[in-house]
Amino acid sequence: MKLISWNVNGLRAVMNKGFMDFFNEVNADVVCLQETKMQPDQLTLDLPGYHQYFNSAVRKGYSGTAVFTKTKPIQVTFDIGIEHHDQEGRVITCEYEDFFLVTVYTPNSQNELARLDYRMQWEDDFLQYLKKLEQVKPVVVCGDLNVAHKEIDLKNPSSNRRNAGFTDEERGKFTQLLDNGFTDTFRYLYPDVRDAYTWWSYMNFARKNNAGWRIDYFVVSKDLNERIVDAMIFPQVMGSDHCPVGLILAEN
Repeated sequence: MKLISWNVNGLRAVMNKGFMDFFNEVNADVVCLQETKMQPDQLTLDLPGYHQYFNSAVRKGYSGTAVFTKTKPIQVTFDIGIEHHDQEGRVITCEYEDFFLVTVYTPNSQNELARLDYRMQWEDDFLQYLKKLEQVKPVVVCGDLNVAHKEIDLKNPSSNRRNAGFTDEERGKFTQLLDNGFTDTFRYLYPDVRDAYTWWSYMNFARKNNAGWRIDYFVVSKDLNERIVDAMIFPQVMGSDHCPVGLILAEN
């Protein structure tokens, strides 16, 4: 089963930048998107063979997630059931026969860490949500988690120590996620691979120089570890400040 996740930084915009070329070429079983920045009635997508699900923010042109899946899920739910978190379209959960798939666009802590306290609350509540799902069946989490976990996961760790996405607090919450029985699939297979990034600033030719961050992930319940066939990053795919990431799971 091939799964793809991509923060598209505006789905309508990326449609004019080769989105369909990548979508057709990758031929994934499921494609999850973050930061769609749209309401469902603002774009009609012709994706034969795929079921489409959107979760949009109350605020137009902001945040938002989507899932396109060949296999119709047993059920699809939106958000995590906590009202003050559920205004920004950040989570879609699809239940399949042997796992839940959760796509998430984790809140950014913002400049001067203005939203760090909120981010910490989100992390705790989201982990609790995942553990509740896991009581039923294993979980696959994918999306823009807005954190580079270790120094190997960004080009310039020393100069970014207190910047959003690389604070001790955010990194600690990711460690806590792993300590609660989840696996970072890319590092599970490639623990020492360097210069593997998924996001680059638009400033200072960051992408050209590969001065990036790995902040987009597939994280799975440890019960699924033996089914991990490959975890991929697609840095050659343009159109957003993020690139797609992928996971291949063996059939159960």
